[in-house]
Amino acid sequence: MTEDTAALAAAGAGGADGDAPVREGRRIVVKVGSSLVTNEGRGLDETAIAQWGRQIADLRSLGKEVVMVSSGAVAEGMKRLGWSRRPTAMHELQAAAAVGQMGLAQVYETCFRAHGLATAQVLLTHDDLSDRKRYLNARATLLSLLGFGVVPIINENDTVVTDEIKFGDNDTLGALVANLIDADALVILTDQAGLYTADPRRDPGARLLERVAAGDPSLEAMAGGTGTSIARGGMITKVLAARRAAGSGTHTIVASGRESGVLSRLARGEAIGTRFVAQTQRMAARKQWLADHLQLRGSVRLDEGAARALVAGGRSLLPVGVAEVSGDFERGEAVAIRDPEGREIGRGLINYSSSEARLIMRRPSSEIESILGYAEDPELSHRDTLALR
Repeated sequence: MTEDTAALAAAGAGGADGDAPVREGRRIVVKVGSSLVTNEGRGLDETAIAQWGRQIADLRSLGKEVVMVSSGAVAEGMKRLGWSRRPTAMHELQAAAAVGQMGLAQVYETCFRAHGLATAQVLLTHDDLSDRKRYLNARATLLSLLGFGVVPIINENDTVVTDEIKFGDNDTLGALVANLIDADALVILTDQAGLYTADPRRDPGARLLERVAAGDPSLEAMAGGTGTSIARGGMITKVLAARRAAGSGTHTIVASGRESGVLSRLARGEAIGTRFVAQTQRMAARKQWLADHLQLRGSVRLDEGAARALVAGGRSLLPVGVAEVSGDFERGEAVAIRDPEGREIGRGLINYSSSEARLIMRRPSSEIESILGYAEDPELSHRDTLALR
């Protein structure tokens, strides 16, 4: 456990930032896992979903906006198709998702409507968040729905997604949605009480951690393990999601979804589960989007002077400081920016294609026009489109 987490744990619940993010926040993302939604794969748990609807109605009465990220489409599809094991073939997973998504949307609509809540189904893929225009469209749609008083129910669009563009798990999707809409808190409801110092199913001495620093690398070792045959994730994906959400200043709570009235109690400030306290302030929307790119089209490796200018001086990236260009990318796509040793120090929108970048690297900006026949920008990436780590 690092000093940051140790200090937070010692501080207890004394009212510091992040102690009651659901009570203090206005915009909340709630992610529920497959095991909870489908009652361990036995079919959609309408009772549980109705209880979440009641609790979200409580949060709405307190003036909070709520977005739900719900797993369960594939698991429900497996149930309807009579499959006992999660398939591995992509076309079978997509078929299960297509069948299950119908039931999932219907149950949410029915259960939430009983509590006066309107819902909207939103299916996302990685491309929706990696393409700048589609990212902004998704953000505008979600914020509009919240403005209309609607509860968006979000899931990955498993019927069309491929391995190359998958989020990987809905914990990651929950964190990205939190970043997308500038959420104050991300609540991940699972079948565990929170993060323990060790796996409580194997170590009777394992202790629940109530308050930790999001991004503390020691937490990943504690999490370990994967999910079940129904759920793809595990505690490690939740720890990583909390780290990702913290990049934009969002606090995360991981708690048991079977805890009675968990959302309503969190809204009253009760300490439940594990709180992952964000250590950073909110990033500008564009830089937040860049930092959260899961897929990059290539990379540029800098010389020592250029790396220092970016990190210490806050400068733009000029072609003269680029030592190597890797990958195949077009103007406007996101690339990784690496130091002389190859370590990623940031990400940025590139102003020239990979073929053009190779022609102008190590050359001053004044020569771009003579080399390419035009000079769109003097920088390879402007500092306003860079997100440094």
